[in-house]
Order: sequence, then structure tokens, then C-alpha cells
Amino acid sequence: MGGRQVLATRRLLAGALDGDLPEHQLAAAARSVVAELGSSDRLLELIAELASGEGDPEGCARLSYRHVLGFDKLLLIDGGPRHMLRAHVWHPGAGGIGEEDIHNHRSPLASYVVRGRLAMELYEVYGEDGERGHDRVDGIAAARYEESLAQRSADWVLEPAGAARLRLTHVGQYAAGSSYALPAHTLHRAWCDTDAPTVTLFLETGAGRRRHTDVFTAAGPHPGAVEKVPLGVRDYLDALSDLAERLRAL
Repeated sequence: MGGRQVLATRRLLAGALDGDLPEHQLAAAARSVVAELGSSDRLLELIAELASGEGDPEGCARLSYRHVLGFDKLLLIDGGPRHMLRAHVWHPGAGGIGEEDIHNHRSPLASYVVRGRLAMELYEVYGEDGERGHDRVDGIAAARYEESLAQRSADWVLEPAGAARLRLTHVGQYAAGSSYALPAHTLHRAWCDTDAPTVTLFLETGAGRRRHTDVFTAAGPHPGAVEKVPLGVRDYLDALSDLAERLRAL
């Protein structure tokens, strides 16, 4: 189902990722794929084709929305349990409920910066008393949640999981043309690092999805559930058309 670019993208994803690969190899393969698909000409052709109604606009619209971390999340290719290819449009200063949250993911991921720049921090967890082994650290005090999807809807459900302390381990900037890959458990926080919108191509992969993710916040308590409002088909296609115009302007 789909036009030439949609079918070619599905073949590339399946050929590179549909195997029983260890997580580090899967993440590396995903990074290679998003770098190939994220080249401006190829991505523009795919987005323009999807904006014309090719692929599965109804199904993809149902899984496209404004994320609580403050970016537009547009599903491009739904590969079922194996892989999900998305475009993320980050708007500067447009943070949501969880804009400061540190989190991990259900599966390995890779991202390619198409336009703009992302900043990212990586973290690791210490015990509640700030100790790891015999080394004492101050760290960052945070509330810990387990995030999952509601059984009868796609809303985010956040269950308190106690207090924690985090340590910052890495700070990086990713400009247009750069990419990164992360294992599922890696704790991180990312945000738009420019005054203009940033566009990334984002790929989640791997059949062994975790049932929940870990979310840490120092910004105060979260609500127990956060509504996920999907885009309508017309809004989804309009968002893809807007994205195609951004890519033509590169």
C-alpha cells in the first residue's frame, strides 16, 4: 500500500531491521537507515508522496499528535511491532507538560537531524541516598514515574515509582546532517536548540518492546494520565504539506 517512495522505504526498513539482531547492532542499523532516508531529496520525495494521500493516512493520523515534550509527532511508516518511522517537528519555546522530563524508550531508537539543531543530555540513576558504590554524589533529585499506555485509549498513564537521584553524564548538540542512536534504557532529554523549528527523522525499532518507560521529573508532580489527542486526516495531510514546504526551503 503506497506509492514508489513509500514502498521503497518499507523495503529498506525491512531489509535492514527485520532480523534477530542484538540491541547495539539494531541501534546501529537504525542510525544508518535514518541517515539514508533523511537526505533532503529523498525525504522530501517521501513526505510529498505521503502528503498526496499515499500510504495509510487514516492509520498514520491516528498515531500522530502533539507530544507532551513539545514537538509535533507525525507517523510516516507504520511497520507494526518491528519499526515506526516518524518525522518530529520541534518548535522553539513550545514545550508541553513534560518538556523538562528525562526519560527512556520502549525500544532502541535512532534520529537524524534534517533541519535546525537539537541539544541533548544523557543521565544515569543513582540510589535515593545519592550513593553508587562507595562514591558519594549530589546528583539531581527527581520524582520517578512508570509511563505506559491506557488499555482502552492511547493516553499516557503515569504511575508514581518513588524518588530517585540522577547524574548528568553527557551534553551534546546535534546540527543538521548529524545523527545518533540510543538503546531503549538510555535516559535522556532533548530540546530544540535554535530560534527556528528543528526537523528530525525518528525511528523506533525492535520487536521486543518494553511495557513501560521510565520518566523522571524535577519540575513537580505529574497528573496520573495525560490525554493524547490524535490528528484528523486532513490536519495530518496539511502537516505533511507544511513539512514538505520546510524541506523545499532547505
